[in-house]
Order: sequence, then C-alpha cells, then structure tokens
Amino acid sequence: MPSTLTGSEPVASAGVDDDAPAPSPSPPPPHRPRAALLHRVLNAWQLYVLLAPALASLLVFKYWPMYGAQIAFRDYNPVDGFFWSPWVGLEHFRAFVTSFQFERLVANTLTINVVGLLVAFPVPIILALIVNQLPSERFKRLTQTILYAPSFISVVVVVGMIHLLFSPSSGMVNHAITLLGGEPIFFMGAPEWFRPLYIGSDVWQNAGFSMIIYLAALTAIDPSLHEAARMDGANRFQRIRHIDIPGILPVIVILFILAVGNIFNLGFEKVYLMQTDLNLPTSEVINTYVYKTGLQGAQFSYSAAIGLFNSVLNLALLVTFNQVAKKANQSSLW
Repeated sequence: MPSTLTGSEPVASAGVDDDAPAPSPSPPPPHRPRAALLHRVLNAWQLYVLLAPALASLLVFKYWPMYGAQIAFRDYNPVDGFFWSPWVGLEHFRAFVTSFQFERLVANTLTINVVGLLVAFPVPIILALIVNQLPSERFKRLTQTILYAPSFISVVVVVGMIHLLFSPSSGMVNHAITLLGGEPIFFMGAPEWFRPLYIGSDVWQNAGFSMIIYLAALTAIDPSLHEAARMDGANRFQRIRHIDIPGILPVIVILFILAVGNIFNLGFEKVYLMQTDLNLPTSEVINTYVYKTGLQGAQFSYSAAIGLFNSVLNLALLVTFNQVAKKANQSSLW
C-alpha cells in the first residue's frame, strides 16, 4: 500500500543530491582604494571644506617657505635670486660652528630653556591639581580666570611691566629693597638677573594657559575611581597621587615631548625686548643673533644656515625623546 505524505515530512526535490557540495561563493569585487577614498571624501565634503582654509594656511606659511631654505647652501644675493646665486655647500654652517659666538649662543639658549623647562613645566600641573580639588565651583572658576588672565597680555606689555617694577630709580622692587636697608639693583643691566626675570615672568604669563589643558584632562577621569578610593579610606593626597597623576600622565608626556622638541627655539620677541647692552653676555641667544645678522647685517645665507641648524637640532631632540617615550611604554606623538 503506497505511503501517504504528510505536511510534516520534507519533500526531496527531484534530481538534487543531498551529498553534493555547496556551490562556491562568488569572489568579492576587487578592492579599489582610490574609489573608496573618493567615496569617503564625498560623503563628508562639508568637513573637508571646513578643513581647507587651515590646510591652505599650513601649506602657504609653513611648507612653501621651505623652498627658500636653500639659500643656507648658497652665497645668496637678492639680485641673482635663488637659482643663480653660487652654491657653497656647508660653508656657512662651518663658519657658524667655528665662530667665537657659537659656544655662548648655544650655552645661553640651552641654559634659559632647560632651566625654564625644569622650573616652568611642573607649575601648571601643580596648579591644575590644586584647582581641581577646590570644593566651591564658583571659587574654582574665579581662580581659573585669575590664573588664565595673564595669557591675554601681550609680550610688549609684560616687558614694560618688568621695566617699571624693576627700575633702579622708581621700581617697586628697588623701593622695597631700599626700605629693608639694601642698595638698589640695576636688574635690567645685570647679566646674572636676566635669566631669573625672563623665566619668572614666563611662568607668570603662561602657567595659567597650560593649566587649562591639564584641567581638561582631569575632567576625563572617572569620578567613580575617587568614590571607591574615598570609601577605602584614601585621603586627598593619596587620591591625587594614585588617580589624578596617572590619569593625566599621557598628556604630561606629550606636552613634555613637545617642549623638549622646542628647546632650541627660544621666544625671540621677549628676549629681544629685554636685551640691553649690559646683559648681552647672558641674553644673546640663537634667535636674536639670527635677526641681527640676517636683517640688520644683511648676511642672508649665514643667518639662514644658523636658523636651519637650529631647526635640525630641535627635530633631532623631538624624535629622540619620542622614541624614549615609546621605549618606556608611554604616550608618544607617533
């Protein structure tokens, strides 16, 4: 008697073998990186339009001037131009390295920058940790504003304030020294006082700006870490040491690498404004010497060689300390 089929029993298709292998999938279409990149650009074209002015500014003011760096290897004459000025190779570099000014310029630049880095770099970190612990939000905002305000004062005004405060005849500091029984000091004419005045005023002007960066990093720390540490009995200093400082350590490392990579690039404007004929033994640095020899002395190729030498040293320090940070398993620029 033939069996009847029910709805629950599967019906085999005619001519289909259950043991036959499944057909292989079709190969994926070939990868086209240019087409994919163009697709992403078109999808986010508004962002690239916003980015275009910044890129154009970077190309025009940062990369295009590198074309003129070739005058460091030529005996440049504005009449002959870049191509027709005679090629002299490393002659200007050798002249600078063997000059009597070389040791003094490098020593002054390094001393001011290294001492300034050791003194000024920890100050905004300490200020950020202190301000972050203030209980009153209103008082915290007031403190941030007071510390940040000097960053808006121009360098010319800051140097003018230094001249007024430390003037030998009418300065407030010399008045205080006289009242205490001392003799007035000609601060702006004493070579030994140039570095303390420069570094101290730099800390006062720029510490508040750097503090904002560390405060932003502190806000990214999970508050539950502090709550758990407080429940375990950790006091404020222990929480700063074991939570806050490790939390902002990547930012500290990145900013330290950038500061070290800029160690030979001392700010020209402030040093030049604070210079006098009496404090030149400690105030003459590489950037002011480049200005005087290049623009005032019209030694274009020689000053370009000094500036290029300075930039190469900064690049070497930046790459070196970035590699050291990578070897130490810390944050790095690349």
